[in-house]
Amino acid sequence: MNVFFEYHRDIINQKIENLRNTVKCSFEFFPPKNVIAEEKLWCSVKKLSKLKPNFFSITYGANSGEREKTYNFVKKIHKTTGILTSAHLTCVDSTPVELKKIAKHYWDNNITSIVALRGDTLEKHYKHKMYALDLVILLKKIANFDISVATYPELHPESQNMTCEIINLKKKVDAGANRAITQFFFNIHNYLYFRDNCIKNKINVEIIPGILPVLNFKQLKKFAAMTNVHIPKWMFELFNGLDNDIMTEKIIGASIAIDMVKKLSSEGVKNFHFYTLNESDITYSICHLLGL
Repeated sequence: MNVFFEYHRDIINQKIENLRNTVKCSFEFFPPKNVIAEEKLWCSVKKLSKLKPNFFSITYGANSGEREKTYNFVKKIHKTTGILTSAHLTCVDSTPVELKKIAKHYWDNNITSIVALRGDTLEKHYKHKMYALDLVILLKKIANFDISVATYPELHPESQNMTCEIINLKKKVDAGANRAITQFFFNIHNYLYFRDNCIKNKINVEIIPGILPVLNFKQLKKFAAMTNVHIPKWMFELFNGLDNDIMTEKIIGASIAIDMVKKLSSEGVKNFHFYTLNESDITYSICHLLGL
């Protein structure tokens, strides 16, 4: 047994030796909707805090109740853990006056890190009056916020082409964004091609890969359909026949995420943003095994 353990440990150490102390992570949560979900969130926050992430981020709903939840949990998580916690902020259903008020309130309460997003709506014919670029400009006029923005290595569902995607990101960076976090993806080549294009276009901020560990493949397919994310054929083959075997799906999902981080780190990527879905076990296992 001891011989097997030593052999197994040597394999793990060999795989992560190039990652340890060079790669960092951050984690995204969403505001819980009830007491049980809140308990689950706090368990996840507590467990993932052990990994000493660069930051946490909390998503943001368009209605006033969800907005207040974002603010409250950003404050509580930062106070409880001491870890930088970033508040998502969107333009949907908000006027510039309202956004200025929210931004000033955040700054005055020591929430100085923002994920600036246009935001989406369920209304089919909704006409956006403000975009993430406008929000970045607005925030920088209020105070020197640390700002993250979103980007899409496989194109935003509303983008015309990659050139438009790059131009849009460059405008946000030139306006003051400190980093970009990508939509989740599974095709590493697409991310690397996008990152190279950013460099060629003098986008001089870090393009942090968004990693979504697969917890439920059926759920993933729904997410991907909404966000224009390509799921490779080999993933359909891996998850085929596992609809009623969530544990096996999670194990496979963890393996995919580990492989992605290893390959991306070999290409010089140093930071990874995990979409946790408020789950900690699989994400923690991935990061622990990678030496994060």
